[in-house]
Amino acid sequence: MRDIADRLGVSSVTVSKALNDKDGVSDELKEKIKVLAVEMGYRYNATARSMKEGLTHNIGVIIPERFTGPTQSFYVRVFQRITRHLEDQGYYGILHILNEEDEEGLTLPKLYSDNKVDGFIVLGQISKEYIELVRSMDVPKMFLDFYDEHSDIDSVVTDNFYAAYELTNVLVQQGHRSIAYVGNLYSTSSIQDRFLGYYKSLLEHRMPMNPELILNDRDERGTFIEIDLPDSLPTAFVCNCDQVAHLLVQKLTSLGIQVPQQCSVVGFDNDIYALLSEPKLTTVEVDVEQMARTAVQSMLKKVDNPNRNFGRVHVKGNIIYRDSVSAAPETLEMQSPTSI
Repeated sequence: MRDIADRLGVSSVTVSKALNDKDGVSDELKEKIKVLAVEMGYRYNATARSMKEGLTHNIGVIIPERFTGPTQSFYVRVFQRITRHLEDQGYYGILHILNEEDEEGLTLPKLYSDNKVDGFIVLGQISKEYIELVRSMDVPKMFLDFYDEHSDIDSVVTDNFYAAYELTNVLVQQGHRSIAYVGNLYSTSSIQDRFLGYYKSLLEHRMPMNPELILNDRDERGTFIEIDLPDSLPTAFVCNCDQVAHLLVQKLTSLGIQVPQQCSVVGFDNDIYALLSEPKLTTVEVDVEQMARTAVQSMLKKVDNPNRNFGRVHVKGNIIYRDSVSAAPETLEMQSPTSI
C-alpha cells in the first residue's frame, strides 16, 4: 500500500480505503488505485480477508431444477451476469440447483448449513412451502424474477404488468378485438402479472375477457403441455414467454394457419426462441443486465447491513418489433383436420 501511495502521491489510508471499497475516496481515484495495484502485481488474499471480516465473500444462487433443462436458457443467462457483477465486487456466485425432491421435502441447501455463503439470491419461482423455509434462513436473501406476498423478502422483477399491457395495446392498435392469453395463471408471479397487464388493456378498450381464450401452457410443475386451441380462433395471442410463443406458431403452422396473416403472436423475454421462430417474434426484451446488477448491488448492501430493505424493485422492459404481428383479419373458425 505504501508503494501504491508513493506512486500516486496519496496516503496509505486512502489506498486501503480504495482497495476495500470504503467511503471517503472518489470513484475515479478508487479506480486509479485498483488499476495500479493490478499493474504492480498485487492480488487480494481472499482467505485473510474472510478471516478478518467474518465473511465468506460467496453468494449462493438457488435455481429450481425445472428452470435448468436443455430447452431453458433465460436463467442461465441471468446467472452468468450475476456472477460477473459479483466478481467485480470481489465476490463469487455459487450455484445451487434445487431439485424437486429437496423442494418438496423442504431441505435447505448444504451451502447454508455449512456456512459457505453470506446470502442467497433465489432465481425463479419456488413453492409456497419452500418460500417459508427460505424466510427462516438467518442470512440476507432476495428473490429474482418473482415475488411473493411476504414483503420482508426483497425482490427484483421485470415490470411484467406494464410490459404486457403495452404489448397487448400494440395488438389492439392493429385492430385485434379477439385476443387470447397463453399461460398457466397459477404457475408463477410473472405469468400472473403479464396476464393482469393483458387484462388491463382489454378493460381500457372495453373488450370483454372470454374465459375460453385463457389457454393453459404447462402443468403445476412447469412442464409444457399441448396447448388446446378454442374452436373459434382469436386473431391474436399474447404468450407468457417466447418458448411458448414459438411452440404455438409451430402448432398454428401445422394446422395451415398463417402467422401473422391470419393470427398474430407475441412473446416475452426476447430469448433465442424469438429468433428461432418463423416468423421471428415481436416480444418484450427483459433487461437481464440491469436485473442482475440491481440484485447484486442490493444483496451486497444487505450483507453489509442485514437490516436494510429495498422492497420490490421493478426493471423496465422494451418491446422488440419483428414479423409476427399484422393487422387483424376476420376471426377464424377452427378448421377440421380433414380440411387442412
